[in-house]
Amino acid sequence: MNALRLLPFLLLSALSATAETPAAMSAAAQAWVVSLDDTQKAKALKPFDDPNREDWHFVPRQRGGLPVKEMTPAQLELAHGLVRSASSDAGYAKFTGILLCEQILAELEKKPEYRDAGLYAFTVFGDPAGNSPWGWRVEGHHLSLNFTVAGGALTAVTPAFWGANPAETRSGAHTGHRPLALEEDLARKLVTSLDEAARKVAIFQDAAPRDILTGAKHKVEPLAPAGLRAADLAPAQRETLLALLHVYLDNMKPDLAAQRLAKIQKAGVDDIAFAWAGGLEKGQGHYYRIQGPTFLIEYDNTQNGANHIHSVWRDFDGDFGRDLIREHLHHDHEEKSFRSRHEGVTRPAPPPRLTPAYLSWVRLRPAHCRGAWAHLG
Repeated sequence: MNALRLLPFLLLSALSATAETPAAMSAAAQAWVVSLDDTQKAKALKPFDDPNREDWHFVPRQRGGLPVKEMTPAQLELAHGLVRSASSDAGYAKFTGILLCEQILAELEKKPEYRDAGLYAFTVFGDPAGNSPWGWRVEGHHLSLNFTVAGGALTAVTPAFWGANPAETRSGAHTGHRPLALEEDLARKLVTSLDEAARKVAIFQDAAPRDILTGAKHKVEPLAPAGLRAADLAPAQRETLLALLHVYLDNMKPDLAAQRLAKIQKAGVDDIAFAWAGGLEKGQGHYYRIQGPTFLIEYDNTQNGANHIHSVWRDFDGDFGRDLIREHLHHDHEEKSFRSRHEGVTRPAPPPRLTPAYLSWVRLRPAHCRGAWAHLG
């Protein structure tokens, strides 16, 4: 199929990109909420401005929300439907893979009451059926996914934390289980592909920090500049860096990934830096980060004999939808101002804002991922 014949399908995809997943999340959240009884709703539903919305962490602790163990099988299926509404197949597989790690850890440590996937909890903040900003979270030990929707289309997806302990299961029925394998393997491929001079720039310290440096802060600032910029990488290494970036992006539905990548591209792909600390061999403690002007990805694997991964994506201005909420409030103010000045006049709807972003997302994907789209870029 040539580019001209593909164009209508590309435009249709781009036109729907801004609202497809937010609408699906809204429907999935409503379906789950309707299934709950009043006692469950008291735990699961919170106001959008509830302070707990930004109180996230990645350790075993008491959490707000409705725990999985307090749901019926039908309610749990609907909760998983909410996760699937925002996740790609790969992202959903990681979600279930991390839950399986809890079962594996419970068997290894013989602490089923402590390492319990039933303690993972779902919370909806605000009204998913309304027009005001709303959000939802699923969180437990080694997972915290936070979504915010403003204006019915724009969606924030950070902080997004993914962890695995054990990172690789080495015995038992689940031997070989590695839910975050690509996050580790592609980064090591990149750093070991560098020549000696480039490696000296990329490796900013010999010993890996014990954990991700930003912890579970509510808001983060850029870390000290370190590592190699994408602009200074050889073509094959730059391709590996982009492939690694897409491992994190592609946990989400394509329209959400497009929205995020548009922001990255606007800020400058050349200015994304890759930095490493620690050993280069598998089994040695290691850390890396990917930092751009607008975002930070951190990954650490040092605990339990370098078999315990923590990884997180943070947006400096966009965690918990802070930038989207400001934009939504600004647009709402402009709309009310327009109506007050032009009573009875219908304001034409703006064109879909992410059409160029969606196409940029397709073009920026690593070559091995583009397939039939490659000739368009």
